[in-house]
Amino acid sequence: MANIHRYIPITDQDQADMLATIGAASIEELFRDIPESIRYRGTMPMSSALDEFSLLEHMKELAGRNADTDRYKSFLGAGIYDHHLPVVINHMISRSEFYTAYTPYQPEISQGELQAIFEFQSYICELTGMAVANASMYDGVTALAEAGALAAGATKRNRIVISRTVHPEAREMVRTMARGLNLDIVEVGFTNGVTDLDALQAAVDTKTAAVLVQSPNFFGAVEDLAAIEPIIHHVKGLLVVSSNPLSLGLLETPGKLGSDIVVGDAQPLGISQSLGGPTCGFFAVTEPLMRRMPGRIVGQTTDIDGKRGFVLTLQAREQHIRREKATSNICSNQALLALCASIYLSTMGKEGLREAANLNLQKAHYAADQFAKRGFELPFSAPFFNEFVVKLPTSVSVKEANLKLLAAGFLGGCDLEFAYPELQGHMLIAVTEKRTRAEIDHFVARLEEMA
Repeated sequence: MANIHRYIPITDQDQADMLATIGAASIEELFRDIPESIRYRGTMPMSSALDEFSLLEHMKELAGRNADTDRYKSFLGAGIYDHHLPVVINHMISRSEFYTAYTPYQPEISQGELQAIFEFQSYICELTGMAVANASMYDGVTALAEAGALAAGATKRNRIVISRTVHPEAREMVRTMARGLNLDIVEVGFTNGVTDLDALQAAVDTKTAAVLVQSPNFFGAVEDLAAIEPIIHHVKGLLVVSSNPLSLGLLETPGKLGSDIVVGDAQPLGISQSLGGPTCGFFAVTEPLMRRMPGRIVGQTTDIDGKRGFVLTLQAREQHIRREKATSNICSNQALLALCASIYLSTMGKEGLREAANLNLQKAHYAADQFAKRGFELPFSAPFFNEFVVKLPTSVSVKEANLKLLAAGFLGGCDLEFAYPELQGHMLIAVTEKRTRAEIDHFVARLEEMA
């Protein structure tokens, strides 16, 4: 081609040829099914066509309005965290054989991708203490909803009990799932930042399919899984735990504490925030539940020559088996982002993961101590990982505080009022391994000035 275009343009002749092929006289005819009375006849409020240079400049200007973590120091968590990303991750996932792979339907020519998925599954089993993990889910929120559906199907019960300390968006997703499956959702409250065990005990009965909890929970507090486990297992229901995988570098695995299903989001394991997504969910179960898992599993086998190979196995979605026997309609997995997590874990190793988790723990507790020394109220005293709640003085709202923090170069914490009206004036603050002592001290000092 004489001219190289980043995008191939459409000429008037191209347009005419396509219309002739489909038997339409004009583009207007393509919309004939839309009644005239509801068609928009005005001019859209946008600029005229831009040349490539002008368009790129315009897009740069729009992107520059984002308050990203390259220019701001982030104390915002609530599900997406500003962690260190080893440079080797982008180098590896940018290789064309990974970057362009869609899904390994033909295992004989997809051995590299299948092995990467198999390694991810193995890492998740080690982290969670569970027997089997799948090839990944869309994110941690949808993974929790799928766990609720699995529990209902496995127990043949229609009630799910979920703690209000679970991420608000995850609870909404569970409710959305429940409407389609005709399940009852019962929420139990919290005390001191963790699930109210007395309320949980009262809510669980023989109709309960599962208890869904998050640990560390939305407030960053560590739930007492050892106390929750007998409450649901006493009625032969299932314990579902959503977990931050980085915290498992320090905490006991949910599997050893009696969990039947462990889900979560792998974003803390080397996956970029990307201004909110995409991320990668993980899903792990005990062996008896293996055949009910949504999505797909990669298995290890040997070929006719005895060489190690990998295959897709135990696919229980409607695309592979009869619809009425399918356990889920999830259609794909997050292989590229699961690879990010696998590279992160292999790069960090056991000691590196433990050190990263410990840095999150110690720095968050240092920040909490600094707030307490300056007279801020910390409403919850439960053990926490890398997030905690601070109550601001009534003289300043969380929204006002965050706007002033932004002007000072900080991304402030999450305003809890949007999901917990009773926590008006409370800010959820995340402190990761990237935050320095100087940054923490400056952040606390700015909030103290506002107070």
